[in-house]
Amino acid sequence: MIAVLAAAALAASGSAVREEAFAEDATPREILAACRQMVPEDVKIDGHVNRRSRHGTQVAAYTYSLVRKDGSTEISFKDADGKDVPFEKHGRLLDTDIMWSDLAMDFLWWEDVSFAGGGNGEDSVHGISCRTLLLRKGNREYKAWIDRRTGALLQAHELRDGRTVREIFCTSLKKFGERWAPRNLEVGSPGARYRTKIVIENIE
Repeated sequence: MIAVLAAAALAASGSAVREEAFAEDATPREILAACRQMVPEDVKIDGHVNRRSRHGTQVAAYTYSLVRKDGSTEISFKDADGKDVPFEKHGRLLDTDIMWSDLAMDFLWWEDVSFAGGGNGEDSVHGISCRTLLLRKGNREYKAWIDRRTGALLQAHELRDGRTVREIFCTSLKKFGERWAPRNLEVGSPGARYRTKIVIENIE
């Protein structure tokens, strides 16, 4: 787990929203629909990724562009010199800790969704009130923490046999136009030596 989550920044973001993103009695599908608004089906996202050790040593850095349109997602990477970097879509992307689904957040479009842990999924992330969802597709499974105030994804764990094998943490939120979305995300495996930071700079 990330040693320090920027809870103050998240709380400040949440306090700026007067109404919650979904009703108290919202169903898992309604909560998921609210969360999907942060990264619409047709969207262009620009940002950069940096892989660092826990001591802050940078080992990889790229800019990226994601375009989703008509149900299809394309992602491109450029190096420090602005040159396109080829990569395989399956498995780990380049020499980072991220997978395709971390950038595309395609697990938010999986249709098999329920509350995590029974009940209505009530939980919190560093004091921020959330609802937790369990998303499944085939043999893959994610647990997602959705901010009640903004509807944005605050945290997601990829699960295998009920255990967390990969973690995605939002460390700050930003309002892009009328849409709240993560500004910074950190991705890695529990106890791993390295983590990759994803910074979203623009959403259109």
